[in-house]
Amino acid sequence: MLDYEILRFIWWVLIGVLLIGFAITDGFDMGVLTLLPFTGKKEVEKRIMINSIAPHWDGNQVWLLTAGGAMFAAWPLVYATSFSGFYIAMILVLAALFFRPVGLEYRAKIESEGWRKAWDIGLFLGGFVPSLVFGVAFGNLLQGVPFQFNELMQVQYTGTFFELLNPFAILCGLISLSMLTTHGAAWLQMKTTSDLHDRARAVTQVGSLATLITFILAGIWLLYKDGFVVTSTIDHFAPSAPLGKSVELQNGAWFNNYKEMPVLFIFPALVVIGSLLNIAVTKANRSGWAFFFSALTMIGVIFTCGVAMFPFVMPSISHPEMSLLMWDATSSEWTLTLMLGFALVFVVIMLIYTIWAYATMFGRLDHEFIEENKNSLY
Repeated sequence: MLDYEILRFIWWVLIGVLLIGFAITDGFDMGVLTLLPFTGKKEVEKRIMINSIAPHWDGNQVWLLTAGGAMFAAWPLVYATSFSGFYIAMILVLAALFFRPVGLEYRAKIESEGWRKAWDIGLFLGGFVPSLVFGVAFGNLLQGVPFQFNELMQVQYTGTFFELLNPFAILCGLISLSMLTTHGAAWLQMKTTSDLHDRARAVTQVGSLATLITFILAGIWLLYKDGFVVTSTIDHFAPSAPLGKSVELQNGAWFNNYKEMPVLFIFPALVVIGSLLNIAVTKANRSGWAFFFSALTMIGVIFTCGVAMFPFVMPSISHPEMSLLMWDATSSEWTLTLMLGFALVFVVIMLIYTIWAYATMFGRLDHEFIEENKNSLY
């Protein structure tokens, strides 16, 4: 049987994998919807864009639900604290995501330009808002979130929603927005033809460059910002008790893990290499490779952030000693063991279904297909 320390680390990796699965699959949905009012110049092109994601978006969103459920089971304190600190932001994301199923279902029901434009705005918000807010949330995690626990271990959030919209967090939001928009454009390269395909190629190249530039700027900025360091000994096998440690703020501390293990620089290197190769293969009109390198870039961004923060999961800027670590904010050993068994079964099933669904729906959409099936498509 796996010991408690290994289980905690496995669940840190597994939640990261689930977030990556969400970013790769549902990320292109959000990217396509963000591009909808701009890349689709004609009504038929907008319908091509919508129908390229319509068979997949609900299945893709399962990755987000699974990641949230896994966090609830494995990191209950993190789940509770994040919902307290980011409550308004999460409600904003959910409100934006509400437009996606309703907009996809009802946009084509009425032959009215005003009706369709209204739903186009709603679908755009359903892609743009989550893409931006997810990055803003990660930016705030890197700076620390203002929260504390009272004597009953109840979370008390001491910040405001507008404090989340600080310059560094907005820069991280721009990384997320450009990354997911690029991913959506790479998806459109694989699924479209003609002028829409060419515009998607142009967006992919610009988006890849924007992702690379904002990522490098954030890294330089983070080098001069305070990070969190545990200054007391943590028992990796002890029951979770997030108040029994000492934590200090140190300038540039988020780079400590990379200094101690230089091999970890492979993750930020993936972002640089993935972005540059995405530009190159897009110029060569290799759509499948563009999507692959876009996904590789996202893997690099997510794990770069995770490795930098390790072992912190949710640091507290107001009370650093109350920060949540992967060693002291997890469920019991038995819970992690039981959940791992379920994860090994159902994540594999989810992967198999995802692969089957994409293989079944493989192929490009064009004007003729939309016109021939306009009464049965979105």
